[in-house]
Amino acid sequence: MTQITIATHNGNFHADDVFSIAALKSIFPSFKLVRTRDLNVITAADLVIDVGGIYDPETGRFDHHQRGGAGARENGIPFSSFGLIWQKYGVQICAGNEEVATSIDNGLVSTIDAIDCGHVEGVAQGISLSQTISMFNPTWQEEAHFDQCFDQAVAFAEQVLARFIASASGGISAKAIVAKAIEDATDPRVIVLEKYIPWKRTVHAMSQEALYMVYPSSTGQWRIQTVPVEPGSFEDRKSLPASWAGLSDQALQDVTGLEDAMFCHNGLFIAGCASFENTMKMADMALKA
Repeated sequence: MTQITIATHNGNFHADDVFSIAALKSIFPSFKLVRTRDLNVITAADLVIDVGGIYDPETGRFDHHQRGGAGARENGIPFSSFGLIWQKYGVQICAGNEEVATSIDNGLVSTIDAIDCGHVEGVAQGISLSQTISMFNPTWQEEAHFDQCFDQAVAFAEQVLARFIASASGGISAKAIVAKAIEDATDPRVIVLEKYIPWKRTVHAMSQEALYMVYPSSTGQWRIQTVPVEPGSFEDRKSLPASWAGLSDQALQDVTGLEDAMFCHNGLFIAGCASFENTMKMADMALKA
């Protein structure tokens, strides 16, 4: 296979061109990267990212700086070069899984696009990945070369993108397992998982009754955790009994009467015993409290 040439602009870089190159590395294991604004070099390149003034995915042109931009999502967020690359290659990068690719677009790509295009509505405040990438640019006090700094930023972006894909894939794969646990629950208020997997989104989407999740910890003991009123909330549908708050070992065993009770968080959202049986007894006590 002939090595392809990918061109992007030189000088100061941003998250959209950095993540675009990082994404393409996962499907083009070998390519020549040229950072330039020389139109002759740009015209000769196989793929052109964030420069050149043309958006035409069929000919490998992915710029959004031309008059009128390169379109926007249904929610109004315009596409930057990263979004344009993701539209064409995202599903391929995610091993053919459209659901994972969509999740990455919602959680990562669209935010980078929004910030790059100045579409700040709905974008979380604080340190962003876009700002983090920008910090890879050399400061006026440094003699570092822009291209070397760009390579460092791309290496960082590759790792971030890989973890986003792994996280999205894991969450989507967990859906069916959590759904089956909800279906199989003896008491719909207490859902038992055979191992810990991401559960909150599926539980909130599928069960209005679930109050507690019971699952084994990584060290073999068992945990009971409250279901929040909504994902990300610190308010629970039903907290654990107030008398357990902050207790551990003998103190908690005395209160609960369970010989292997281990701890209860002061926030009353998680507790545990060494055994599954007694953790289920904790759940029964919490339901009756």
